[in-house]
Amino acid sequence: MLSVCLIAFGEDFSGQVVGIIDGDTIEVMHLGRAEPVRLQGVDSPELGQPFGKRARQYTSTHTLRKTVTVIVSDRDKDGHTVGQIILPDMSNLNIVLVSAGLAWWHETYAPEDKILMDVQASAKAAKRGLWADPSPIPPWEWKNEVEKP
Repeated sequence: MLSVCLIAFGEDFSGQVVGIIDGDTIEVMHLGRAEPVRLQGVDSPELGQPFGKRARQYTSTHTLRKTVTVIVSDRDKDGHTVGQIILPDMSNLNIVLVSAGLAWWHETYAPEDKILMDVQASAKAAKRGLWADPSPIPPWEWKNEVEKP
């Protein structure tokens, strides 16, 4: 029985969004519980960074209490699902968030994703969202600075 649950758990699924952790992590109902899902290839500003709260609100507006489809691609170091989020209108939240200038394309985790690369370049050129800042700090660098003694 356990092996059946593990196999089902790794497949794509649909469910209602019941929580927003931050701009790039949501909770989707799956197998009777709220499953944390991290957006694949995307990193939005931390809540303490400029645009962090705005990214979280944007994600909330587009997903909370809506049924989304999670296209599972991996598990993160904490065992959380990582994937693409398909919204009810069939748009991809990962792409929409980067296009709005509220997340970075995280090249380390999605080096082949030319769509994210292109929408980030477009957002940057248009100075949308975090790109309005002349030198925005990516969250992975910001966390290193904050954690220094």
